[in-house]
Amino acid sequence: MESVYKIIEIVGTSEKSWEDAAKKALDTVSKTIQDIRIAEVNKLDIKMTDDGNMIFRAKLNISFKYRETD
Repeated sequence: MESVYKIIEIVGTSEKSWEDAAKKALDTVSKTIQDIRIAEVNKLDIKMTDDGNMIFRAKLNISFKYRETD
């Protein structure tokens, strides 16, 4: 059986780590998207706040099964 998959880009943030940022992104998106197949980390970076804190950011491509709406 053939399938079609859609890919979207999301960004997760965390004050702890890149791993936590990616997990938060996946946890959040999985509440509204079904059949997630692959999460690919494309970019990791850090945003510095004005008070000197670091915000870890993880940019991910999320692949999930495409379903046509009726």
